[in-house]
Amino acid sequence: MALRGELVRRLPTNGIRLAYQRHGSGAPVLFIMGTGAAGRVWTVHQTPAIVRAGYEAITFDNRGIPPSDCPPGRYTLADMVEDTRGLIDGLGLGPCRVVGVSLGALIAQELLIASPHLVRCAVLMSTKARSDAARSAHEAAHRALTESGVQLPPEYSAAMSVFQMLSPATLDNEDAVSLWLDVFQLPDSGAGAAPGQIWAGLAGADRRAALRNVSAPCRVIAFSDDLITPPALGAEVAEAIPDCDFVEIAACGHLGYLERPEEVNAAVIEFLHKNDD
Repeated sequence: MALRGELVRRLPTNGIRLAYQRHGSGAPVLFIMGTGAAGRVWTVHQTPAIVRAGYEAITFDNRGIPPSDCPPGRYTLADMVEDTRGLIDGLGLGPCRVVGVSLGALIAQELLIASPHLVRCAVLMSTKARSDAARSAHEAAHRALTESGVQLPPEYSAAMSVFQMLSPATLDNEDAVSLWLDVFQLPDSGAGAAPGQIWAGLAGADRRAALRNVSAPCRVIAFSDDLITPPALGAEVAEAIPDCDFVEIAACGHLGYLERPEEVNAAVIEFLHKNDD
């Protein structure tokens, strides 16, 4: 059950203000969301489980997602890393446990590389250290669409999101697909939101060499049917980080933390408990 009623606060960082919420009490775990999605998505399944496990969960909205500031223009990965670094410093969280997904995992990786004093350990979901040819083309297509100014009908965006983000196991479940299509058509679903975030990526870089210097313990969680960040690219991250293990969760796509929340939460909590000492 989602956590509700927590006070939304705003913290100045890197020339903007980020909206954040704190849930529960205990050692802090910072959750970093992916492209176009609000921090509250974590509260559907992940933060209740983390709070029950004895931790404090901190969620926030990346720049471009209201009620955080939404400055115009293109955002870089460096912008968003600096935003997050300022949030950790401003709240006095460091060194904290970090859980990131997709773009959020890229942000976490850069913190691990450049600000190791801020991260005690990290869970990196749906992640990669580089983009292969297929993923590079996919990213370029999204950027071209954003630059064109074309507004796709919500029905089209919802259907494409369902096919790109979910597992065939979910697509074959007609009741589940109907629900997901409805969700992706909601105005605040994240589909087409935060266009500035589209440019916040690896930009052709290969971060495997830099990841070899990471000292914090990490866990990569990959989703078997993830088309956006397939398990093979996640495995490269796990291989590069010296103290990192790899967990692959079956029958879910890029949104595996929503498709298979019990398995994901168990993998996150087991890793956090293992690194409590």
